[in-house]
Order: sequence, then C-alpha cells, then structure tokens
Amino acid sequence: MAHVVEVFSSIQGEGLYVGTRQVFVRFAGCNLACTYCDTPDSRQLCQFALVERTAGKRNFISVSNPLSLENLVQVINSLLTFRHHSISFTGGEPLCQAASIIKLAPQLNAPIYLETNGTLPDRLAEVLPYVDIISMDIKLPSIAGKSYWQEHYEFLRLALDKEVFVKVVVTGQTKETEIKQAVNLVASVSSEIPLILQPVTPINGCEPVTPETLLMYQEHALAILKNVRVIPQTHKFMGQL
Repeated sequence: MAHVVEVFSSIQGEGLYVGTRQVFVRFAGCNLACTYCDTPDSRQLCQFALVERTAGKRNFISVSNPLSLENLVQVINSLLTFRHHSISFTGGEPLCQAASIIKLAPQLNAPIYLETNGTLPDRLAEVLPYVDIISMDIKLPSIAGKSYWQEHYEFLRLALDKEVFVKVVVTGQTKETEIKQAVNLVASVSSEIPLILQPVTPINGCEPVTPETLLMYQEHALAILKNVRVIPQTHKFMGQL
C-alpha cells in the first residue's frame, strides 16, 4: 500500500531535466517543513489521492488512500500512453515510503527519477537499486531550521552510484557561508556533480534573492565545481502542475 497525494503527467520544471515530460507520483508525508515549500498539503497523509485519467488532460478523479500497489502500478503505466522521459517520485519526501518504492519501481514501464531532500541516507541505500536518476536537494539551515550537512554528505556519497545532481534553493535570507559550505560539500564527493542554484519562488514570506547575489554565488561555485547552473522553477511561469 502507498499513501499518495496525486499522480499526473506534466513537464519537469526544475533542475537538469527542465522541459522533459514525466509522470509525477507525489507521495504523502515528509520529515521536514521548509519555509518555501510549495506543496505543504503533501507533508501529511491524506484521505484521498487525485489521479489523472488521461495524460495531460487534467481529468482527475479522487481515489481513497492508501492505494494498493497493484492499483498504483496500473494508474502510472496507463499514463505512459506516449513516451515519457521518466517517472518522478516526488513529495513530500518519497523516501518516507521507501518500502513502497522498492515494490513499485520494478513494475513500472519507464526510468525512475527520485526527487528527494537528501536527508535520509539509510532509506536511499534501500531504494538505490531501483532508481535511475537522483535529484537531491541540499537543505540550508536558514530554511530547514537545522543543519543536515552530515546526512547530505552520506546521502551524496551513496547517490554517486547513480546519475545525480544537486539542487540548492536560494532565498534573500540565504547566507553566503551556507552556500560556500554546500558547494564544498558537493566538491568533497566529486567536482563532476552538477549543481543547480534555484532562486526561490517567493512564498510564505520568503524574500527573493537579488540577481547580483546569484551571480556571486555561481561564480564562487564555478571555482570549485565544473557544472553550475542557475535555473528557476520554470513550471510556475508555464502554468504547469
């Protein structure tokens, strides 16, 4: 069984794979409460999940939670009516339901793209054989309320066995020392790992970062890492889910 918020087909709006078509499986539950979270309803288990019946048509139906894995497999594979790049397991934090992912992934007809906050290395170790691409966030202390540097380091070392990139959301409250520590953490694992600096979409009182500050952060990161990009949440201004 799996607790799910929604399942739908859309365009990836963040990170290295911006613009690719994916089936999104938004799992319920999260171990964090970031101030810029744009899916706060996904932090808690919910009574019903919204399931898109036809890929891209937004013809959702409501299904009772938790869903049986057999039902969820059928729902996901039915949305793959034309070629999608991958299936995004997102949330919330999908690794809160690692046991479901392990059973679910081998039955799906597209590669698995894991979007994760990067704070649960033990759970990642369990699901690693079943995922293909890892989009890992580094949660800065100014946003998460505490530091997760050790967890992020352990997580990224494990993730290096797969295709992985790191994303850091940058706000007006972000400290330069935090960015430097995040960059150094990535470099300590491998300077080849791509880093995405994502300017925050202002929400819940989060201040936007200035263009000059973003350029400064990217300049510092490029002195240590080989691939550093600035990419906002493009799905927001496209009007995509």
